[in-house]
Parts: sequence; C-alpha cells; structure tokens
Amino acid sequence: MRADTLGLILAGGLARRMGGGDKTLREAGGRPLLAYLIERLAPQVNGLVLNANGDPARFAAFALPVVADSVAGFAGPLAGVLAGLDWAATHRPDCAWVVSCPGDTPFPPADLVARLHAARAAAGLPMACAASGGHTHPPVGLWPVALRDALRQALAEGERKIDRWTARFGCAVAEWPADPVDPFFNVNTPEDVAEASRILRNLGNPGEIRAIKPGGGAP
Repeated sequence: MRADTLGLILAGGLARRMGGGDKTLREAGGRPLLAYLIERLAPQVNGLVLNANGDPARFAAFALPVVADSVAGFAGPLAGVLAGLDWAATHRPDCAWVVSCPGDTPFPPADLVARLHAARAAAGLPMACAASGGHTHPPVGLWPVALRDALRQALAEGERKIDRWTARFGCAVAEWPADPVDPFFNVNTPEDVAEASRILRNLGNPGEIRAIKPGGGAP
C-alpha cells in the first residue's frame, strides 16, 4: 500500500453505449462491477474516492466519498481527474499522488499502483499511465496533486484529451501483458458485461479474482 497515494475511481461518464445509467453498477457474477474494482484497488492505496455526477446516494452502499466534476458539461475523464486532485488537496494533504482507474475497468492488476510509481520514477517524469497488449490506457494513470492548477487551466482552455495534456509534462508507461486476461478490460456494452461474467467464471473466485496475478498473468 502506498501511503502517499489516493485512489480515484472515474464514474462520471454518460454510458451511451450501455444505454445510459451507471456502468459501474451493472452486475457481473452477481455483484456490481464497482465492487470488483474496489477490492482490487483499495489494498494498493491510502483511501478511495469516487468521481460521479448526479445524485451520490446511488453509491451509498459502497461508503466512499463521491465528488462531482467541477467543470460543467461532462468534460470527460480529465475533469474527473481534476475533481479527484482537488479533493485530495483539501481532504487528504498527506497524499501527494492520485491513481485513477475508470469505473468500467473492474479487474486492474494487483501491482497497478506500485508499477505506475516505478515507471514514473525510472523515467524521471511526473506522470505515468498503464498499457497492455501494446495499447495505452490514459485514464489509468498516476497524477501528482501539484499539477492540479495546471490541469484546471488546460480544461478552462478547452483541453479534453488526456494524452495530449500529459505530453506537456511527460508521462511514463507501465506495460502489462494482455494474455490470458487483459487487466484493463473495460465494460462498454451489454456484451461486455456478459464477457466480464465469463472472465469471472473462468478465473474461479469471483469475489477476489485471485487468478489475476501481479503483472497481469494467470496461473
């Protein structure tokens, strides 16, 4: 567990391909996708916060702080990251870093936070993001709270693309294998919900997904 790092779950999207609603609350294996993500991410960080817009009461069962975007008009995941950085600065000044993960990515690797920090430190850069199977996942990233004002300014200027903004400062990449299970598999459609259920059946214990080992592999 990184005592200097807060976990941020990004659940502020519109879920258009899912027909609306909260993707994170869709169930796979009899439990909400959000429950799997919390179980995987919580042991790696010093607390979790959920970025979501609308009535926060719908997430009450998870007992997490819920913070809405401060940028109007559904400005995308960068707005959610800013909300998390601002929350950390106000409520968790002991956390200089925030690791974000989309709420529709239920099975992140158990070494996500450690390897993002290692990649950032090795490259001498202020940020890091995850990659698997040769594809980067910019919303799965490590962010310094110290850059929140720079991010706020960029959003005010209309910036919406994560990788374009991180390129201004430098962003390292930490790579995981995508076989046999991509640890950054994300749920965008009803078919993806069915696939998440299939993954859980194949991996055994649906509560802890023990078979997804650090580094993304399985036994």
